[in-house]
Amino acid sequence: MNVTQLSVFMENKPGHLQTVLKILADANINIATLTIAETADFGILRMIVNNPEKAKKVLHDARITSSTTDVLAVELEDKPGSLFKAIDAFAKNKLNIEYMYAFTEKRGDRAVMIFRFDDIEAAKKALAQEGYQIVKKIDIIGD
Repeated sequence: MNVTQLSVFMENKPGHLQTVLKILADANINIATLTIAETADFGILRMIVNNPEKAKKVLHDARITSSTTDVLAVELEDKPGSLFKAIDAFAKNKLNIEYMYAFTEKRGDRAVMIFRFDDIEAAKKALAQEGYQIVKKIDIIGD
C-alpha cells in the first residue's frame, strides 16, 4: 500500500505557513512528518497527514492550492550505509528519485525514508527484490 502525501503550494512570505497549519489544526488534521522545498518566491510544503483528502478539501475551501500524490515509505536499517544501499538498488533498476525526506519517527531500531518516484510500481518491485520493507500507511499514521 502506498502512502498519500499532501503537497501545499504557497508564497514564501511570513505568515503563510502559519495559516496552513492553523487550517489543518482547526480541521483536526494531524501531521506525521513534513518537509518544505522553497524558492525565493514560492514553497512546497509536503506532508504525511492522518486524513489527506479532508486536508485537501479544507485547504481548497480556504483557497489554498494543494494536491495529493502517492509516495513510498521505506524501512531502512538505522546504521551507516543503509541509505546508500537503498539508493544503489534504485540505480541498478534505473529508477529516478524525484525527491525524498526522512520520516520523523523511528520504527523500533529502523529508520523510515519517504521517496517519490515517477514509476512507483517499478520502485516497489525493485525494493522487494532487494528485501526492503515498504511501510504501510496504517503503520505510519494509525487510524
